[in-house]
Amino acid sequence: MSVPLEESKNGNNPQADRQQDAQWVLTARAGDLGAFDKLVERHRRQAVSVAFRLLNRIEDATDVAQDAFVRAFQNLEKLDDPGKFAGWLMRIVTNLSLNFRRSRARHQMAPVDDAIKFDEALRHPTGAKMVTAAADDSLSKKELERVVREAIDALPEKQRTALKLFAIEGLSQKEVANMMECSLELVKWNVFQARKNLRTMLSDFVED
Repeated sequence: MSVPLEESKNGNNPQADRQQDAQWVLTARAGDLGAFDKLVERHRRQAVSVAFRLLNRIEDATDVAQDAFVRAFQNLEKLDDPGKFAGWLMRIVTNLSLNFRRSRARHQMAPVDDAIKFDEALRHPTGAKMVTAAADDSLSKKELERVVREAIDALPEKQRTALKLFAIEGLSQKEVANMMECSLELVKWNVFQARKNLRTMLSDFVED
């Protein structure tokens, strides 16, 4: 099961979105719970999507996203810039997801269609690409997807997180840096290393 990204919220006008978020945050701080409900409605889809990319289970992602909104509401006064609610919320989602993943004892497999999407993450400026099942009859499509999933799950946590948020969730590297609370350079390095490690692990299925 794939969770789609949230579409543009306000006519492709991020500045207007931030201004509206800021207004709702201030109104919610004043005691209007309806204003916070609007924040939940606007950002719920992306919150679940981000959690899903890190947890690989929609049920867990939904629970974590709900917990993130509760944490956000409880700490709303701590948000210095109300216009940055979205990024602040996604940092909460990311941290809760990583904590949940660490505490989860049983490994969960990602949905099949996610492995297909990781084909783009494996692309490299040199032109390296995944050999699909159609090009390599020795490996079935389902088997290839399983190999890719297992390789991604074997990446170090920071590399896996940066790659999923950037290459799959479609966030900018700056947004990923904010969510992971690290420098932009570290995000770029983790994404680079993730792709490099995947190409090594999948060398039998990659052609230059």
